[in-house]
Amino acid sequence: MAFDLTPLFGIEALCSFSLLLVSGTMKHLPVLLVLGFALSLCNLTNKLKPSSNSGGSGKADSDIQAEQATPTAAQTAALAGGQTVKWDRQGMSWTVPPKWTETENESKMLTWRSPGGSEAANLIVSISPMDESFPADISIKAYYDGAKTRAKNGEVDEVKWLEIDGLKGVEFREINPEKADDFRRLQWLAYRKYNGQLQFVNVMLSSNGTGFTQHQDEMYGVLYSTKLVH
Repeated sequence: MAFDLTPLFGIEALCSFSLLLVSGTMKHLPVLLVLGFALSLCNLTNKLKPSSNSGGSGKADSDIQAEQATPTAAQTAALAGGQTVKWDRQGMSWTVPPKWTETENESKMLTWRSPGGSEAANLIVSISPMDESFPADISIKAYYDGAKTRAKNGEVDEVKWLEIDGLKGVEFREINPEKADDFRRLQWLAYRKYNGQLQFVNVMLSSNGTGFTQHQDEMYGVLYSTKLVH
């Protein structure tokens, strides 16, 4: 049985939501970063349209062999003396370095960042409610396949199934940009059930090319510290 995902997940569920993030966050974050965040979702969404011979089959979550999110000693040290960030409305929390500050806290979006300009590190988390009948297993596999394709095209240098706090998702990291002031992103995508609702969870850590190297350990540490109800 094939699924027509367009009305469930296409423009309304992710692309339009992502573009709304631009207007909602551009006063706090660099415009190019937010646009890149929106376009990365819309680009991957195209992978969710199965071919006519796909049969709508996807790998079940129980069949996925995911790496456990285990920080290295350097990543743990980067968060020493840090603070706990709680997003109570979504039942999520993180540990971030002591000097990071909150820049946005809405019902479906949370952002924090380190001190600095374009080289600062950013934590951007978004939640997208999905229809109860939405085929999450097919969707997350499509995100994984899309990231693998980007890796083959030289756009991504790390792709893996990653389990964080008991929830399996897709983690990928973009390559170092050619220009040092262009942005580079580390993202983790997953689906969860929260308060009886199916949700798409997108956790992104980012900085520009110069800042990413500088903040890499703390960004991985923040990602791996994610706690969420599911």
